[in-house]
Amino acid sequence: MHSEFDVIVVGAGPAGTVAAMRLARAGVRVRIVDRETFPRHKLCGDTLNPGCLSLLSQLDSAVAQRVRARALKVSGMTVTGPGNVTVHADYPQGISGASLMRRDLDQWLLETAVNAGATFDPGIAVLAPIVSGNPPRVVGVHAGCGRNEREFRSPVVIAADGRASRVAAQLNLSRFCRDSQRWAYGAYFTDVEGLTAHGEMHVRADGYVGVAPVPGALANICVVRARRQLVAGESGERVIARGISSEPALAERFARARRVSAVSVLGPLAVESQVAGCPGLLLAGDAAGFVDPMTGDGLRFAIAGGDLAARAALLELESGASAHAQLHAWRVREFKTKWRINRALRTLVGSPRALSCAALAARAWQAPVQRLVGLAGDVYLARHAG
Repeated sequence: MHSEFDVIVVGAGPAGTVAAMRLARAGVRVRIVDRETFPRHKLCGDTLNPGCLSLLSQLDSAVAQRVRARALKVSGMTVTGPGNVTVHADYPQGISGASLMRRDLDQWLLETAVNAGATFDPGIAVLAPIVSGNPPRVVGVHAGCGRNEREFRSPVVIAADGRASRVAAQLNLSRFCRDSQRWAYGAYFTDVEGLTAHGEMHVRADGYVGVAPVPGALANICVVRARRQLVAGESGERVIARGISSEPALAERFARARRVSAVSVLGPLAVESQVAGCPGLLLAGDAAGFVDPMTGDGLRFAIAGGDLAARAALLELESGASAHAQLHAWRVREFKTKWRINRALRTLVGSPRALSCAALAARAWQAPVQRLVGLAGDVYLARHAG
């Protein structure tokens, strides 16, 4: 198959741009397409955990240095639960995460991929994969609409187009979880009192609220609620206001706060995928499965997943054989412990009785929660970096 490019990457988020960067540096002709123009806002917790920051340093030290120069240092997590239970967990000395706007991180990673040799086409919405041959194989993607519809063909396609990936969904490679469906509502506030170098997670029987300080004297607020806890017709502004006011300690800290952005809404959140692609197609980032964001390690999944997808694409280009099964094996080895933790936490938050029991246990013995913060923060990666 003749094609101008060896790999088409659908999606210019961290997973897609990391994959494109690694491939371009290996001499592969890469084209990135995305329906958005950049820089753009993205609902996110705006934090890189310590392990993610170390991984970014290994992939591109210049971007990591830029992050450290612009970001706020995150030294640990504060977790609260029912019954006024509060656990403060510091990362080990010399280890920290970072907090900065996603639009900045995404733009820097995209610039790095383009500088490495990747081509970027913004404002192009990918509609469906192109499947051809016997046995069938993905050989490109359809994009655009109406008279402006175009085809982009290449030997390998990497779908990094998010949790609602059209490419993955149309090939029945992923689906939204049927149980414990949750929605996230996020916004930025100024004049929030009591912010520290810790990220915060306030877990309650009706969901949870994440709070993270970000540059510019702002706070990122994300309220996550299950579908059954949402009121029909309720605005995103009201969901956030109710999430803050329902917790007395937060309500007091937000007494003088002002919302300075529109409210972003994302949901349903969790997406499951049992495979990592099919012949000619590799999945990366949220397209390969989206976990509940309460552990704050979404960017680690994205960046590491993009790197693994690039490795699989190189393998497929070299051998001519599909590498999606190998990519799946790599992803299981890399993420299986984190997936297990996320599933357990999702179940815990979905059960008020179990959550209350866990809060009572944490009041008497905080070590398990502190260890969980270390696992969620990928502290072991930061310790063994280099």
